[in-house]
Amino acid sequence: MASGNFLSRRRALQAAACGFGWMAWSGLAGADAVRERIARPLIRPRAKRVIFLFMQGGPSQVDTYDYKPALDRHEGQRLGFDDARTIANTGQRGSEQRVMKSPWKFAQYGQSGRWVSELFPHTAQHVDDLCFIHSMQTEGVAHGPATLFLHCGSTNFVRPSMGAWVSYGLGTENENLPAFVTIAPSLGNGGARNWGNAFLPATHQGTALGLAGQPARDIVLRNVRSSRSPAAARRQFELLREINAEQMKAHPGDDELEAALQSYELAWRLQSHAPTVLDLADESPATLAQYGIGEKGTDDFGRQCLLARRLCEAGVRFVQVTYGDNTANPRWDQHSNLPKHAEHAQATDKPVAGLLADLKQRGLLEDTLVWWGAEFGRTPYAEKNGTGRDHNPGGFTVWLAGGGVKSGFALGATDELGHRAVQDPVHLHDLHATMLHLMGLDHEQLTYRYDGRDYRLTDVHGSVIRQILA
Repeated sequence: MASGNFLSRRRALQAAACGFGWMAWSGLAGADAVRERIARPLIRPRAKRVIFLFMQGGPSQVDTYDYKPALDRHEGQRLGFDDARTIANTGQRGSEQRVMKSPWKFAQYGQSGRWVSELFPHTAQHVDDLCFIHSMQTEGVAHGPATLFLHCGSTNFVRPSMGAWVSYGLGTENENLPAFVTIAPSLGNGGARNWGNAFLPATHQGTALGLAGQPARDIVLRNVRSSRSPAAARRQFELLREINAEQMKAHPGDDELEAALQSYELAWRLQSHAPTVLDLADESPATLAQYGIGEKGTDDFGRQCLLARRLCEAGVRFVQVTYGDNTANPRWDQHSNLPKHAEHAQATDKPVAGLLADLKQRGLLEDTLVWWGAEFGRTPYAEKNGTGRDHNPGGFTVWLAGGGVKSGFALGATDELGHRAVQDPVHLHDLHATMLHLMGLDHEQLTYRYDGRDYRLTDVHGSVIRQILA
């Protein structure tokens, strides 16, 4: 399946017309991929699609959703911690660190009484729709390995991304659009590997819209809009179709040529469908305001979240939305300036709340799994006795909504200070397994044979988190 001929065709199509033919061919190849998978047993799906809200850099759990009053009591004290970086670099445990309380107040919200800090006043209004996991654990203490692990299930090997696995397992709902789209992805910490297909058929790689750090107003699907009038474009298309038919007569049975020629058919459909999906002009002023579009600070991420809703509504199965940039220090990465968290919370809070409300009022939340999270959390102590927090893969918070998970629910807990998961620990492999399960895929059965062995998103690990299933 991953033959040299296939890779040659991929390179040729990527090079042709600035990748336009390649993008179009991807959808056509999906039909063959679906036929290869029809024998796989499927679980009753609860979610038809996933929206992953990636908070690049790692928000601090003890400053957002994991309320720890003990931090106030121990403020300024030097206590022993098993610091992840120290252990990784020296093997030493129990290093003394200065406890740092949260600068933000917490309150309980909703009928479920979930604690949320004042950083997220808009999202707090939706806690009864959220399912919190306060005991997440992952691999990697640096952004690069941890980000790759989040997206691909491996800290260093080249593996398919989770969106690619979903595309491979389920195919596309809309033949006119990609199955997997990533909005404003970051080029750092793994870059394209985080939405890549690795050794899966290349049709399953993610389609990138824009880049992190660039204005969301500029997000377009390049090389789709025709510069010609509809009539002229139609004439050109018909001419190409005639030329291609002659080529097929001269080379009967050439599968690669046939696939390349068929790509023009899909390209024609993309010209009609993709620009409409990405155009926010037909959204009402009320909807735009709901996402914070047009407001300073929230316009960018609001546009990204609204695009995610539109793509899902049009049949895209996996949409990743990145709040990040392409600098050496990702946005939520506050090692020496924790108050900066307030700026990032302000930029994302209203758009995320708007997305949840919009999905719910349109009846989409029920079968859309929304996932908010990052590559890891942060420490409850001050890094180097300063004013920020270090990376913490041992205990942090993510939340899910819709798509078959319990609402107004919380699973697991970290220790008294919010450092390590101590109750119902959930590994990222488990979260991946659960995401696939909710989409009707058995993570142990969703495999791809490559280089003499079977591979899967969860490697040889992972269990479905039954406690959070509705």
